[in-house]
Amino acid sequence: MPRSTLAQQLFRVKPVPAEPETSTGLLPRSIGLLQLTFMGVGATVGTGIFFILSEVVPIAGPAAIWSFVIAGAVAGLSALCYAELSSSVPVAGSSYSYAYSTLGELPAMGVAACLLLEYGVSAAAVAVGWSQYVNQLLMNLFGFELPQAIAAAPDEGGVVNLPAVILVAMCMFLLIRGTSESAIANTIMVALKLAVLGFFAAIAITGWSIDNFAEFAPFGFSGVMTGAGIVFFSYVGLDAVSTTGEEAKNPRRNLPIAIIAALVIVTAVYLMVVITALGAQPAAEFADQSAGLAVILEQIVGASWPGTVLAVGAVISIFSVTLVVLYGQTRILYAMSRDGMAPRIFGRVNKRTGTPIANTVIVGVAVALLAGVIPINFLAEMTSIGTLMAFLVVAIAVMVLRRREPGLDRKLRLPLHPLVPVLTVIGCVWIIKDLRPITILMFALWTAVVLVWYFVAGRKQSVLGKQIDTGLIVLVGPGKYRDGDAARAEAAAETRV
Repeated sequence: MPRSTLAQQLFRVKPVPAEPETSTGLLPRSIGLLQLTFMGVGATVGTGIFFILSEVVPIAGPAAIWSFVIAGAVAGLSALCYAELSSSVPVAGSSYSYAYSTLGELPAMGVAACLLLEYGVSAAAVAVGWSQYVNQLLMNLFGFELPQAIAAAPDEGGVVNLPAVILVAMCMFLLIRGTSESAIANTIMVALKLAVLGFFAAIAITGWSIDNFAEFAPFGFSGVMTGAGIVFFSYVGLDAVSTTGEEAKNPRRNLPIAIIAALVIVTAVYLMVVITALGAQPAAEFADQSAGLAVILEQIVGASWPGTVLAVGAVISIFSVTLVVLYGQTRILYAMSRDGMAPRIFGRVNKRTGTPIANTVIVGVAVALLAGVIPINFLAEMTSIGTLMAFLVVAIAVMVLRRREPGLDRKLRLPLHPLVPVLTVIGCVWIIKDLRPITILMFALWTAVVLVWYFVAGRKQSVLGKQIDTGLIVLVGPGKYRDGDAARAEAAAETRV
């Protein structure tokens, strides 16, 4: 067989599996619909809702409610795109695998760079945030805090952020123990943090005053839209559900349902918290208000114990986010390793636990090092662009796959196609344009590093490339490959006819 040209190598497309994909690693299908839904909620409802009002209300006023609605709508468009692809391409790897099956190998590696940045760096960032809440909880309960030397990064006056390292280690060991156990633990933590937010709303509503909405949009539509750009990142995490493609039960049905259900739950909880918070406190008092939700409850109740309850909710919330994000990172690397796009060690699955132990340990150690010695502000500013680029690519992938394989079995089809994916692309570009130039530059440099790896090693180790060069898979149309034996049999049948 003649070897592929460079252009063919860069844009070779992995065939969409007719059935949910399995592998020699045999990741067990142990995650049900409820656990999938709570993974999406767990990765999304994090620290943002506990503190973001102090950032968005001064910009949008009480109309911050609409900022949440608009951000939720953009996230919803992305979720619908994920839902269709997850019902069509039910494999591990999230948007990396979707890009590989629609746009080609080189674009898939670009998306992989986005996802590795999004998951790895955000896991470290939320772990750093967890140590701050642990200190707040210790002060509220016992009247002391951890010494600065073991509770902050070197640039913040400490030596190592030990609580952040401990959190990553706990999540790592839970993931090694088993996916099912991790999903159950996450479900419990999500239920608890939703209960804490419900507790906030129940008390905040008792302090309701309609006068707090008198000057509803003091900064006009521009303030609402700027607020939506800030709020959008409170919806990041919905794509974590799509990383479970090979461990979900009945993935073609359950994945899209879980993604949409998670979005509905998250949006409802956010609006509940925002509306009751704005009704309980004048908009002018939100500016520079740390631990804003706790302060609102303390003002209504006249005691400090609500702050302790909110601190418990934040600690549980961040643990849940870290667990799901670490899980997503390991499954993306697992999918890449199986494709030859990452070292083989990331694709090895332990027969006893049914988990990629070496993969999990490597990811856990790397994230723990980041969380232990790098300050949160640097980590946090690098997470958003990777997520937005992944959302954008998924929207494009939906349109490409609809055109390339219109007869593909889709358990869920987007309504108003191609309007929904087009609006998703526009929404993502609109938010990306407002990111800081340094963030875009650092993202470009990181993507370049990943692509250098691809050209040096990944392109040569590509499993798909080897299958094409040996005739196991053949090109049957522009960017479309099929099983070689099946394609040759069809061609022979057509010739006989």
